[in-house]
Amino acid sequence: MKFFVDTADVEAIRELNDLGMVDGVTTNPSLILKSGRDILEVTKEICGIVSGPVSAEVVALTANEMIAEGRKLAAIAPNIAVKVPLTWDGLKACKTLTSEGHMVNVTLCFSANQALLAAKAGATYISPFIGRLDDINLDGLDLISEIRTIYDNYGFDTQILAASIRTANHVAQCAMIGADVMTAPPSVIKGLANHVLTDKGLEQFMKDWAKTGQKIL
Repeated sequence: MKFFVDTADVEAIRELNDLGMVDGVTTNPSLILKSGRDILEVTKEICGIVSGPVSAEVVALTANEMIAEGRKLAAIAPNIAVKVPLTWDGLKACKTLTSEGHMVNVTLCFSANQALLAAKAGATYISPFIGRLDDINLDGLDLISEIRTIYDNYGFDTQILAASIRTANHVAQCAMIGADVMTAPPSVIKGLANHVLTDKGLEQFMKDWAKTGQKIL
């Protein structure tokens, strides 16, 4: 499973990229706001750090305006994936942009039927939001499983990009279900290394090592 990092923080992206933990980046208007930077400027910088896809989201609501914004975003760098919402206008924009050879990430997916429509419109990525479904007492992981089954049944090339990842369990379960990609904030990705038994074992090792009175350096 590929790891995308969900942020517009270039330093966080650079750190994870240097460790080989980043296969791509996803951004959205909220993350651009948090960065405090111009969308075109920061997106171009991110595209220069990572070699994989960088999702940059349109903010228009009509198909023609989405297409125009998508073309402008796609011109930033060859690895831009234009991000459009899963609305009827978004699907129209997806069809046009993919037909022009651009990568398109269809976002804000909350049902298997929506994912089916996105695949038929030629989406490169579909982004089901796991955590937001969990927030309303639905199992977001069930949606990942449903989409995986549908896409496999009919040979769709659209990649499942699991989004709104909140926990380490989300990551492991998505990998077992067969999501192609997951995107999560830097803190969630770094948190995957944590386990209480690792901490406990390391603490015991250090106590025992101190008793030996030895040094390696």
